Amino acid sequence: AGYCYDWVTKNNPNADVYDIKIGDDFKAKWNFSNTSTWAIDQDSFDQVGCIHTAQGLEFDYIGVIIGKDLRYENGRVITDPTKRSNQDASLKGMYRNNQHEEADTIIRNTYKTLLTRGQKGCYIYCEDEELNEYFKKRISHINNIKAK
Repeated sequence: AGYCYDWVTKNNPNADVYDIKIGDDFKAKWNFSNTSTWAIDQDSFDQVGCIHTAQGLEFDYIGVIIGKDLRYENGRVITDPTKRSNQDASLKGMYRNNQHEEADTIIRNTYKTLLTRGQKGCYIYCEDEELNEYFKKRISHINNIKAK
């Protein structure tokens, strides 16, 4: 997932709370910091990783949660640094210091890295419904071209 969600379980991963809640049906915790091999640990399947735990690794399949920091508006994919968690140090001070291009690049690169980790497939969930529809159309268009 992108950095839109606070890591409330960081100091107490066994707490009965969740870091990521989407709608009424999905809740998960950020990856536990208990091992150096988190991404391939058998007990990590129901946890969510970030760019740092997925970067440099390849998986057969990956699921990516695109948060509210990336959305589709007025015919364009846009970024919104204000929707990132305050715990995200990668954008610290950028928005206040008018470094909008740098913040935009960091957000886009976060999702690009996550979206390219699955070798056989990638499941995508977008919190922004318009971005979800945009991806569906783009993927459908690409599949139609390949089928010809």
